[in-house]
Amino acid sequence: MKAVFPALDPASHAPHALHAAERMWPETNCYVDLWIEVLSAQNLPPEAMLGFTLTQDFEGDQFTFFKVPLEDLETLYGIRVTELAIFDRPEQHVLEQIARDRLTLMELDSYYLPDTRGVAYRQEHGKTTVAINRLDLEGREIDYFHNGGFFRLAGEDFDGLFQMNGAPDTQPFLPYTEFVKFPGASSDARDTRETAWKLLRHHYARRPGENPIRAFADVFPDQVERVAERDFGFFHKYAFNTLRQVGANFELLASHLDWLNGRGFAEAEKHALKISEVAKSAQFQLARAVTRKKFSPLANALDPAVEAWDLLMSDLALTLGQSREAA
Repeated sequence: MKAVFPALDPASHAPHALHAAERMWPETNCYVDLWIEVLSAQNLPPEAMLGFTLTQDFEGDQFTFFKVPLEDLETLYGIRVTELAIFDRPEQHVLEQIARDRLTLMELDSYYLPDTRGVAYRQEHGKTTVAINRLDLEGREIDYFHNGGFFRLAGEDFDGLFQMNGAPDTQPFLPYTEFVKFPGASSDARDTRETAWKLLRHHYARRPGENPIRAFADVFPDQVERVAERDFGFFHKYAFNTLRQVGANFELLASHLDWLNGRGFAEAEKHALKISEVAKSAQFQLARAVTRKKFSPLANALDPAVEAWDLLMSDLALTLGQSREAA
């Protein structure tokens, strides 16, 4: 059975260091995590793509669900990602693209993904993105990238994922799907690094005009009061879309800066990690506040992260200006 990356085996797959258990946020969000593992599978540096994290903003009820811009993937690695029209059975489209050595990225139901055991698997339905490396229609089996790893599912999970047992009058299953065209040759490591520098400057110019963490801090206690009125399951959704997104985003930015120039960006990296650390701490405070119905401690919980964002942007302005002059 053909696979895009035939040497990969879920049983022996080792996640990239960006998914190491000792990180503050071993997983970030399904889309970025997936690309970290896909790039790593090709021996490409996923750290190079992370300059876009500078653009994360607070959107009023959540932080930006940060996703690598598709144009950055093409500029850095020569990888082209395009929407795939689904007009037939989805698994047939997947097989066609695998035959052409192309990954398909599909928005599927985490209810049928065994790697989400304890969170969503067989507990609740939710949309998430996976990249399918191998599909065996007769064996009812797929190998797929998802979150921080590479996995296999089969049998009833396969049937549920692709709605194989629907009634004749069931509405067709048409998931949002992208397909990935890989270049014939890998990009040169030096060119990739130089391109990452240019993209960092580009994304710095696109950073939010106002401190997004300050904007979040202003509404954080009031939002948590409303969260506390909901069932505890809603707490996890709120935390994922606020504190986890901002914390994971800036831990990845720190890794990007270290990869580019650890010495030159030492101060900026420290400020980015401070934001990540404060978000992690605030998540524990959030859980206590929801449980105890005491919200006043949250009023200043994010102050160190607010300060760190300002210091980070000021330090980057200086460092990027100096690096431009040096170039």
